[in-house]
Amino acid sequence: MSKAPEMTDERAEPRPDGRTGGRGINQITLVGRLTRDPELRNVGDGVPRAWFVVAVPRGYAGKDGDRDADFINVVAWRKLASVVSEHLQKGRLVGIVGRLQVSSFEAQDGSRRSTTEVIADQIVFLDAPKKPAKTDG
Repeated sequence: MSKAPEMTDERAEPRPDGRTGGRGINQITLVGRLTRDPELRNVGDGVPRAWFVVAVPRGYAGKDGDRDADFINVVAWRKLASVVSEHLQKGRLVGIVGRLQVSSFEAQDGSRRSTTEVIADQIVFLDAPKKPAKTDG
């Protein structure tokens, strides 16, 4: 009979600064549909950044039988941003693996605001693109 592998707890190992604590896990997997076409912009030194919103249906229906959805901001960078911009549009079904990022900033009125978005590491196209309607020419 083989012995089960030993489990280790990285949280118990001291970090270089002397504090204890392990590496965090920040991974998100989503499947949903784009609510609008991606917006592609070049930022900084011309680095492509694509931003879009994905509607992810909740796993349960409300009292009225309808399923609510969560609308999640997604950002893709560099080559992935260019691919997203070129191949995705409103309504496309996508799978996304990434990490959650929460940022805060000071608004023009001086109030403190925060944003939450998923930084995409992988995006999988889960449906075929819609074919354009044929026109008589």
